[in-house]
Amino acid sequence: MTDGEQRSALAVVRSLGRAGHRVHVAAGTSRSLAGASRSAHARLVAPSPLADPIAFSDTIAAYAAAHDVAVIIPATEASALALLAARDALPTIPMSDLTSFRALSDKGALHDRAQAAGLAFPPQCVARDADEARRLGADVRYPLVLKPSRSVNEGTKMSVVHAGDRAELDTRLQQLPAAAYPLLMQERIVGPGVGVFLLMWDGESVATFMHRRIREKPPSGGVSVYAESIAPDASLIDRAERLLRSFDWRGVAMVELKVDARTGTPYVMEINGRFWGSLQLAIDAGVDFPAVLVNRALGGAARGPDAWRTGVRGRWWWGDVDYLVARIRRSDAALALPPDAPSRGRALFDVVTTFASDQVFRITDPMPFLVESARWLTRSA
Repeated sequence: MTDGEQRSALAVVRSLGRAGHRVHVAAGTSRSLAGASRSAHARLVAPSPLADPIAFSDTIAAYAAAHDVAVIIPATEASALALLAARDALPTIPMSDLTSFRALSDKGALHDRAQAAGLAFPPQCVARDADEARRLGADVRYPLVLKPSRSVNEGTKMSVVHAGDRAELDTRLQQLPAAAYPLLMQERIVGPGVGVFLLMWDGESVATFMHRRIREKPPSGGVSVYAESIAPDASLIDRAERLLRSFDWRGVAMVELKVDARTGTPYVMEINGRFWGSLQLAIDAGVDFPAVLVNRALGGAARGPDAWRTGVRGRWWWGDVDYLVARIRRSDAALALPPDAPSRGRALFDVVTTFASDQVFRITDPMPFLVESARWLTRSA
């Protein structure tokens, strides 16, 4: 398991440990989140896949050969790109090839495929450089979401930003690196976030799950810090499956959507062809994606359940604290919050009165939470 710093890696390690697998954890530090788990059999300190992808893949290949590793699971886009490029020198990676992964990760090319699968896509235009973005900014509808076409490009990881008007767009464009282009300039969809999570294998969906986001970090939209499992929407799942089949996708994937609060229309935001941060919620609700994935990778025929428990809530404690700190310290405008965002007082009340299973802390496996807490407190000092 790569990228042991990630919550998704921790969820995978715990799942596979319970299933009886010996899990080796690679990370940039010897004190990683997943590496601290009692389910981690061994730990490897590896170079950064973002800063030095060749050194990273070489290190993983040498370690895998020395320790008879059968399956390698990348947890981030950077590690997937590095390992898929060196696939011939590695054990089984249970996902599609590099070409499919790049296509799946290209937000700029998603529009036509989403519409062909019957899914709505936010109105957008694409700017090849900052000058074109400024010209297009005269004719678009605000507020905007600005997205690099690829989250990882030229050794740089980039995030989504917002622009409420033309002046803010100019400011944002001055801050973006050249690697952010081509840049997607999308109309902002205001409404709850919904995730459709799938494991595709040989063209078939063998595990499925859905959740809704309750709180995110940053508060304007980002990673889920508090979410709830929801009942399956057969139509939405069917369209998400069609979308993934258009990429001939094999492996796990998250289709991220926003449901327009005015119309109820779900819009595709992006697809991630890897495990997601809130994976533990799916496992807690009864869909053990990592166990099914590794079983399939080793030639088995495992499937996820036909149904999962709905109403199960999962929380990332320190992510929720970050959400609250940002909400209290910064204004609605600075956070680019939609008009219906809860007040600071309401946000404080909601966080303090939340009682849900924590994605990191487990009484039977407490060390990852202690490692994360020490890291958070040191960072904040």
